[in-house]
Amino acid sequence: MSAKDVFHQVVKIALEKDGWQITNDPLTISVGGVNLSIDLGAEKLIAAEREGEKIAVEVKSFLERSSAISEFHTALGQFINYRGALRRRQPERVLYLAVPLTTYKTFFQLDFPKEMIAENQVKMLIYDVEQEVIFQWIN
Repeated sequence: MSAKDVFHQVVKIALEKDGWQITNDPLTISVGGVNLSIDLGAEKLIAAEREGEKIAVEVKSFLERSSAISEFHTALGQFINYRGALRRRQPERVLYLAVPLTTYKTFFQLDFPKEMIAENQVKMLIYDVEQEVIFQWIN
């Protein structure tokens, strides 16, 4: 099992504040002879429909001491692989890449990251590290 991201607990708390129930920490999936571990699985009951909405969240910190582009390569690769695995094993789950608000406002506004996010149809969850809340969902 891989180490938890620095802001793993922050995102977990933010999801709970947003009304999500954490169902898996981590969410493990076996597919095609490979075991994968996505940071969080969560579910939100939608009372009007009586069905739950299920998500998986891969948390990334993009710490200042590391290269943003290197972190981005890792994050995007994991996202694509995890999304493929979820399609095969848990197609009802929607995958999100969680990144800090400060990183979203800087690095993710640059042309290349913005284009790659759009091209690869990455759904994002933007979290505020200081307040432990979800700032924005991007579909």
